Amino acid sequence: MTQPGTFRLALGALALVALLPLTAAAQSFAGGRAPGGNGLKVGNGRLHPTLDLETRLDSGVGYFRQAGTGPLSPDLSGELALHIRPGLMLDVPSPKLAIALRGNLDYVAYTGLLTAGSGAASHLEGAADLALRFNQESTLSVEVGDELTRSDRTRTVALGAGILSLYNEARARAQWKPGGGALEVTPALSYAMEFFEPLGGMAPVGCTATECDPLAASQFNYGNLRAGVEGRWRFLPKTAVIVDTGVGYRGYFNDTTTPSALLLHAMAGVAGLVSPRITLTAKAGWSQNLGASGGGTVVAQAEGTYLWGPSLTVKGGYLRAFEPVASYGTFRDDRVYAEARSLMGGRLALHASGGLDFLSFAGGRSDTLVTLDLGPEYQLRPWLVGSLGYTLGTRSSSLGAAGLNYTRHEGYARMSVSY
Repeated sequence: MTQPGTFRLALGALALVALLPLTAAAQSFAGGRAPGGNGLKVGNGRLHPTLDLETRLDSGVGYFRQAGTGPLSPDLSGELALHIRPGLMLDVPSPKLAIALRGNLDYVAYTGLLTAGSGAASHLEGAADLALRFNQESTLSVEVGDELTRSDRTRTVALGAGILSLYNEARARAQWKPGGGALEVTPALSYAMEFFEPLGGMAPVGCTATECDPLAASQFNYGNLRAGVEGRWRFLPKTAVIVDTGVGYRGYFNDTTTPSALLLHAMAGVAGLVSPRITLTAKAGWSQNLGASGGGTVVAQAEGTYLWGPSLTVKGGYLRAFEPVASYGTFRDDRVYAEARSLMGGRLALHASGGLDFLSFAGGRSDTLVTLDLGPEYQLRPWLVGSLGYTLGTRSSSLGAAGLNYTRHEGYARMSVSY
């Protein structure tokens, strides 16, 4: 099972990140507004405290008993949730050491208006990302960083709904540009861990497999070590040949039946401008599991970006990935996706994105995921932004469990303040 101390330590770190803007705000009242714009002056950069207030109507929060003590509902329960999200943004530019920090602490309060008893599942979420960049303008530059996230959106596609994920990744990479920059070599190393716990505290009706039971989600806890090298050679001013190779090791902390995976991949292709308005990336190769469970497949990516006009950008593509996962060993993801963004009048921004994933797991299971996200965002003041949005998530699986077959609608209204 997930160690409680792990969650306490991570939440403590997130709480520290969230308290920083409150401390900074107190300093601003004492010392006055920092000269040269909003935010608090930190060296050559600025620290910006932020606050998001969000109301979200979610049709698929988790699994709860009807009327609090009645029979368990066979479907995901809906709820009106309130999000209070203090945070910060810090950017300190420097050719020697540049610092970029983003962080927030998100308290999710379930109101109980739609599902009695859901208030007990109110919880803390949050995210923090730190990047340190050394010698960005030199022939050899280095970046180290760390990402920490706690949310109800997991990175493990085999799991169903109603699960909280705690994810942390430490990363380092270097970029070497000999001979004027026509050639770029970028080695990278990262280590990630993800832990799971149930959100609603109930298993869905008809669930007989570990993958659909939030109470058994800790079986999927894992550590993932990746090392790789990417190379780019610009044989034309705006077009490059790319080579991407790497190896990844996946081990599981609580799963004693799924063998560890060792995945080796190699891809090659081209990236660059096809025309002044069209950018294209295309690469393909092979990924092979050298671990005990074996398996391999072709992997590929093709993505294009079209500048429709001065204020509208459209992007779309296809991705085939091969990744490890507990209980099955490996899975293949064939994904088609598209995204459009438009800036109208300088203050109104519109976005729409969608994706279709076909998941094929070793052993015969197959899932289909449909996602959609759209809405407007309007800058009311330089420091105040209002946004509305709608997201759709639909999942169907060859396994008949309710936790893997559902449709989730979410509508939200958000006000964002940034000093």
